Amino acid sequence: MGIKDDAVEVRAQGWRTLAALHGLIEGELERALQAGSKLSVVEYTVLDALSRQDGWHMRMQQLARATALSPSATTRLVNRLEDRGLLTRILCDDDRRGIYTELTANGSSLLAEARPVHDATLEQALNEAQDIPELAPLVDALPKLHAVS
Repeated sequence: MGIKDDAVEVRAQGWRTLAALHGLIEGELERALQAGSKLSVVEYTVLDALSRQDGWHMRMQQLARATALSPSATTRLVNRLEDRGLLTRILCDDDRRGIYTELTANGSSLLAEARPVHDATLEQALNEAQDIPELAPLVDALPKLHAVS
């Protein structure tokens, strides 16, 4: 194996480690959020992303980027959350083609209920990952990533 091949393998191993950490965290969050609030991780992510916006709304394409979903999957997700009364859609005043997705009062309440469960579960999952030698360096790096952004 040459130097170039070694570099690819190092990045591939890093990716596998990141995927393992993500899978561990997402699985724990999914169980806790479903049990506590009947929300999936991606549904929580949508509510959380909207709550962090000025005016609590985002364009659909912004929401798709925030959730790492395709536009069609985002539309289906927003439809489900709208049917539950957690979101609403409104037309953009200055661009009639633009549609905003906005958090409702019910969505905000459910998010407030789910956030402590999410945060406690995330902390627990990261603590568990810290005890796994392959994942510990990645967990250690997470606070440094926040400081950069």
